[in-house]
Amino acid sequence: MRRVYMDANATTPLLPEVFEAMRPYFLEQFGNASSIHQQGQRARAAVDQAREQVARLLHCRSSEVVFTSGGTESDNLALFGVLAAGDHLVTTATEHHAVLHAAEALEKRGVEVTYLPCTPAGLIEPAALEAALRPNTRLVSIIYANNETGTIQPIRKLAEITKAHSKALFHTDAVQAAGKLPLDLKTALKDVDLLSIAGHKMYAPQGTGILFVRRSVRLAPLFHGGTHERQRRAGTENLPGIVALGKAAELAETWLASEGVERLTALRDRLEQTILREVPESGVNGAGTERVANTTNLYFDHVEAEALVIALDLKGLSVSGGSACQSGATEPSHVLTAMGLSPARARASIRFSLSKLTTEEEIDFALSLVPAAVERLRRLSPTWRAEKVA
Repeated sequence: MRRVYMDANATTPLLPEVFEAMRPYFLEQFGNASSIHQQGQRARAAVDQAREQVARLLHCRSSEVVFTSGGTESDNLALFGVLAAGDHLVTTATEHHAVLHAAEALEKRGVEVTYLPCTPAGLIEPAALEAALRPNTRLVSIIYANNETGTIQPIRKLAEITKAHSKALFHTDAVQAAGKLPLDLKTALKDVDLLSIAGHKMYAPQGTGILFVRRSVRLAPLFHGGTHERQRRAGTENLPGIVALGKAAELAETWLASEGVERLTALRDRLEQTILREVPESGVNGAGTERVANTTNLYFDHVEAEALVIALDLKGLSVSGGSACQSGATEPSHVLTAMGLSPARARASIRFSLSKLTTEEEIDFALSLVPAAVERLRRLSPTWRAEKVA
């Protein structure tokens, strides 16, 4: 059976160029980057090169790049590395659970937490952030691009407000923004102190990531052991993964400079607009806001998202009911309910997230399946039948 993958926000495929870059570091160039012999120094050079590649993508110093195991570790390191009992954290109700659950754990350690609400479009209002800041606010953590809806927050403005009205540090989870949006930590994002990235969301392997730590920030490590990563993240470096992430960052920089964003936006918009035209009682969650080019989150009234995901999967199309980290959860999406959707509509929403490998033909394939699948499921729905009878 033919399979088409439209769940890139869960994980992206490994690009062939990335695999070829990392291949030698499994077999021939396998040294420990902390060793002083020749194999170790070759490994160190490869890590340093990857650090430079990531720094170029982010427009920061290479010394400000800390390699981690992925977005969850980077988010946790940003929060636990800065906050202590008596501090105040400001975050949002629409964060990824890597931040939300970390915040909940910090509350048990005596950290005060404010969870900002969002507008129906999923945006955080600058005035709400300003009002939440206190003298003891130590950190503000706001997601850059939402993993479920693709909504882009005005991070530059929010970081500026944080600096203008407090002494707090500013962190952003940029896992869904990296490789899709320009991230310039030297100019536009100069007020951002900490920024998280996951390699597997930008065509590198799972288990790789970085935390940008501005050089003025003192960070307590999560792990204790060696002096790796300038004493900010103990543990022998994942050499093949780091090399791969560096290559992926280099490719992302080239893609952003080309017409890749425009092409992907056009594919997403054709998919979205055709579905809305052909499927009644459907809509876009987060419509009217700026979103990353690859993501659309659509609701289909009178349909259970889980049933629709399974129905499409059986036909060869991979999509998602929301965050992959919450797969199998019985509760509706916390992001969509925070935006004001009813539990029923939130449970009727699915996410299409394209990759830069997605083709026009694959969009056609999806469009050949979705309307018919929705119609079949609606005919089985008691609420749909009741509405038709009424």
